[in-house]
Amino acid sequence: MDLVIRNASLPDGRQGIDIALEAGRIAAVGPALPLNAHQEIDAAGDLVTPPFIDAHFHLDAALSHGLPRVNRSGTLLEGIALWGELKPLLTQDALIQRALQYCDWAVARGVLAIRSHVDICDDRLLAVEALLQVKQQVAPYLDLQLVAFPQDGLLRCPTALANLKRAIALGVEVVGGIPHFERTMADGAESIRILCEFAAEQGLRVDMHCDESDDPLSRQIETLTYHTQRLGLHGRVTGSHLTSMHSMDNYYVSKLLPLMREAGVAAIANPLINITLQGRHDTYPKRRGMTRVPELIAAGIDVAFGHDCVMDPWYSLGSADMLEVAQMGLHVAQMTSQEAMHACFLAITETPARILGLEGYGLAPGCHADLVILDAANPIEAIRLRAARRYVIRRGKIVSRSPAAHATLTLPGRPAQIDFRLQR
Repeated sequence: MDLVIRNASLPDGRQGIDIALEAGRIAAVGPALPLNAHQEIDAAGDLVTPPFIDAHFHLDAALSHGLPRVNRSGTLLEGIALWGELKPLLTQDALIQRALQYCDWAVARGVLAIRSHVDICDDRLLAVEALLQVKQQVAPYLDLQLVAFPQDGLLRCPTALANLKRAIALGVEVVGGIPHFERTMADGAESIRILCEFAAEQGLRVDMHCDESDDPLSRQIETLTYHTQRLGLHGRVTGSHLTSMHSMDNYYVSKLLPLMREAGVAAIANPLINITLQGRHDTYPKRRGMTRVPELIAAGIDVAFGHDCVMDPWYSLGSADMLEVAQMGLHVAQMTSQEAMHACFLAITETPARILGLEGYGLAPGCHADLVILDAANPIEAIRLRAARRYVIRRGKIVSRSPAAHATLTLPGRPAQIDFRLQR
């Protein structure tokens, strides 16, 4: 074998497991494998998981904080205005360098797949061409899936549809949209019809920013679900954000969720950004802003978490840490049962792998040898500690290492070192 990881704990609860890697694939999984290897890693009981996946991100804006100015209010509207000011100043080289720097951060955090929306309303398609270059450059160590995103509105921007088709022809894989940002609800519905029909013709996946609003009457997800069913796009369509659902009445949602399940429409919540940008018109009580994650999961709908933004016009924080995202989602949705906390871990690993259609993802023999060894014993502890990524492995090769999180104490009568893990 090229590499054997010994004494690993797995997300499903198995302990004392060895994982053998050969030729970029997982060759064997089991206790005490009688195999030799060129290299061995003793996981020492730590959690070994498939890599983290960021199901919703904006790489074209990442790390642009302070350009051309800082979002002083921290609001969605100022962020939109700021992006409008920044777009004419973008250069391809600078965009590529910021994107590559962010991908470095992501890999170090154990994120080996990102779905990034890229604005196609700039007629130059500067960001599209830049991120296609980045996609090719990072391919050996990170899967970058791009969404053609008409950020100014498909129908509000006169050249958006033509630009979207150009972006797809250049190699962008997913059709995006933003129906709630059109001038009217009718225009939003029409944009969904146009985009879904185009995706069906081209055999593409769909991922739309949908109902990113506190307005309970913003119900474009219903239209997206309808066209998914009508066009036979089952399993290929995602509604991202869906924040208006937290303001909808329960009766309407009780009708909506089974329709989404029947059509195979997935949902992506963005806990850090949803809790930050929504509810800004509320005084008290304030709405939480995130979609109904537990109810969607209970209805049998795939739900993933995305980071959405890192140090850009909308969000001045973040560091590519999907465990931080899962931790926020867990708290906002009050998902504190053992099963629910595990579901939050799945929302940054297995579930987005299904939504993105990633092949060879997992811990079974034959899967890609893409793994993360975490300084934690199980998924819940990993979320609690935002655990250090001891090793990040891509196709069987170590691409990042980090030390375990230990602190040295000088307290009389107390241990010299602590690791923040519960000692039994």
